[in-house]
Amino acid sequence: MGTQPDTRGRGTEELRGSLSEKLCGIPVIVDEAGIAPYCRDWHGDVQTGAVAVLRPGSTADVSRCVRACVDLGLAIVAQGGNTGLVLGGIPDDAQSQVVLSLERMNRVRRIDVDDFSAVVDAGCVLEAIKDAVSEHDFFFPLSLGAQGSCQIGGNVSTNAGGINVLHYGMARDLVLGLEVVLPDGSVLDLLHTLRKDNRGIDLKQLFIGAEGTLGIVTGVAIKLFPRPRQVETAMVALGSLHDVIALYRRARHDCCDLMTAFEFMQPLAFQLAIEAHPDLTMPLGDYPAYVLMEVSGSGLVDARGMLEQFLENAMADGLILDGTVAATRAQSMRLWRFREGMIEGQAQRGVHMRTDVSVPLSSLADFVRNAQHDLQQAFPDSEVVAYGHVGDGNVHLNLLPPARATLDERHEILQRGNDIVNKWIDVYGGSISAEHGIGRLKLADFEQRLPPVQRRLLEGLRGLLDPHQHMNPRCQLNQTPICEGVEVA
Repeated sequence: MGTQPDTRGRGTEELRGSLSEKLCGIPVIVDEAGIAPYCRDWHGDVQTGAVAVLRPGSTADVSRCVRACVDLGLAIVAQGGNTGLVLGGIPDDAQSQVVLSLERMNRVRRIDVDDFSAVVDAGCVLEAIKDAVSEHDFFFPLSLGAQGSCQIGGNVSTNAGGINVLHYGMARDLVLGLEVVLPDGSVLDLLHTLRKDNRGIDLKQLFIGAEGTLGIVTGVAIKLFPRPRQVETAMVALGSLHDVIALYRRARHDCCDLMTAFEFMQPLAFQLAIEAHPDLTMPLGDYPAYVLMEVSGSGLVDARGMLEQFLENAMADGLILDGTVAATRAQSMRLWRFREGMIEGQAQRGVHMRTDVSVPLSSLADFVRNAQHDLQQAFPDSEVVAYGHVGDGNVHLNLLPPARATLDERHEILQRGNDIVNKWIDVYGGSISAEHGIGRLKLADFEQRLPPVQRRLLEGLRGLLDPHQHMNPRCQLNQTPICEGVEVA
């Protein structure tokens, strides 16, 4: 896969001096203490290093940074909010790589109320975008747990998902146009807001989900939607995950396009959430499976009436065993705290296996049953919890080692557990990464499953755009990942 960037025998201090000189006017962090926060993963499990951190404030600045790094033989790891979970946004070579942070590029360039669109800098924090468009009575539906920190450029570069995918799609479906600085420093301007444009191959799609390996996203044109005036939330209990799938199928027919979220959880998920937030109390009795669903809309619809009728019919037919509907926005947010709090509860358990996989929706219940059974058989002293976005087949099947396990024992459990989950992913024709990306962490598993024709096309694209691998080397189709294994927290 090409030639790795060559720093031509220069020492780190010499490279730092050259960068500062070439990039006069652009902030360049060269001290180790200043660099460290940019080289630490989201959960603090991995700490690396870099030659420097570059902090451009404009697209022209990014172009200058790229050209300077090419001249010096330095590789570039573009970084947004650094909330990724597969080590794609931090460097893995302190002698030949720099971090290029987009954090200073945080301007909302424009909001067009007639076009239902906005154009923003890549460094805009997702929550700030949502707040800005809300002031114009619009809604940007990308919704992630890290939305207070993640940046739209990173969301685009990883094709982020979240809880609203079943209705609005992935980040890819919300992008109208892009501005990208290519590996030679030139700027590709595709920053239009056209809804229909059939002028050949849609080049912007090459950079969505590419994790900074083909270029650096500097600007994004996004779709906006009317702000929902009615948002109704319910939590219901069911007898099995197969019943969850049956309820979802029914909800898609009865609630039509107004259903915006449909999350399933197991009992352990609530225990974990309560461990993280002791003020929470179990909203329903003890059942095998739970669903947190939401319908929303604007205009002349009766979202609450529709939801209540749907739930009443499903309960009358014996599909729903118990349930509660939020009467206020505060009650709705409290129900959602269980879905969000379980993540914090898992983190409190120490290093654990956290997967992000997808299977066809028709196979989801069987996949969870089989993979969970094998995990529990292999690790009887560990706990297994599954939850996820039923509407798009995305499952997070996590393994929590016993508290007494040492770090080495945990990593062994995680590796073996990952193999078990991947075995069942292969059986059901699923994906080892539903929404987190490949990065460096999943590279080995990705390459093992990559068909020859797909590999040839991906390598050809990388070779054409970045033949010397200056952009995020050893991420995606490259060698020597930063570490082997699975996502840990």
